Amino acid sequence: MPSILTRISEEIGYITLSRPEAMNTFNEELARELNEALLEMGKNRDVKVVVINGEGKHFSTGIDLRAILSKERHEIRDFLDLMDLHNHTLHAMTKPVIASVHGYALANGTGLALACDFVVATKDAVFGTTAVNVGLICLEPGYQLARWIGEKRALQYVLTGELIPAEKGRELGFVYGVAPGGKLEEMTLSLAKRLAGKSPASIRTGKKGFVRMEGLPIERAIPAGGDLFAALAASEDGREGVQAFLEKRHPNFTGR
Repeated sequence: MPSILTRISEEIGYITLSRPEAMNTFNEELARELNEALLEMGKNRDVKVVVINGEGKHFSTGIDLRAILSKERHEIRDFLDLMDLHNHTLHAMTKPVIASVHGYALANGTGLALACDFVVATKDAVFGTTAVNVGLICLEPGYQLARWIGEKRALQYVLTGELIPAEKGRELGFVYGVAPGGKLEEMTLSLAKRLAGKSPASIRTGKKGFVRMEGLPIERAIPAGGDLFAALAASEDGREGVQAFLEKRHPNFTGR
């Protein structure tokens, strides 16, 4: 049985973590299949937005501890290298990615959700960098958390293992929207359709721009952003969008 399920509908590519009997924890198969699915969605021209969700009661509770319990240090390192692949793929992805979270998103489940561009969650969803509770530590998920809420606050969660309810996640800034009961799919679909209706060139440039400008001093970041904006403004989508706005009509974007 595959550990990942995929489907495409209305220009939205869905990637479902499918180990519900194990709370969608990561073993080697799931880690490998997730990265492969992300690469395929990234290349598929019929897909404008990617949604990642989990089958069963939870999004993901992180690494399958049984998968590492009997491994030697070098084997654990190899497994973590495999786990890192989807983080690199998500970082390089030029399409918007939404994490649609219900139940627990813990440890590397939190890391996966926060590596996405948007997190939409049910009201009862819970996040947390909880590895410290079993004598380990959430460094990769903590890094992702720090990108959203700052290093000191993230470190406090990493060291305490304190759980973060969805509403608190929204207050902290990493949860984009909290869905009332039974409305997670509806809220996720609404956001995905809104993003799919934007210019693919604009989305692509925006994501590339943030990656390129991240960490640069302001005297380099602003010109880098200006270069990307100028290229976009001179593109087919840029000209079509402006023309449509002036003519008060809906734009016909092609992604070029």
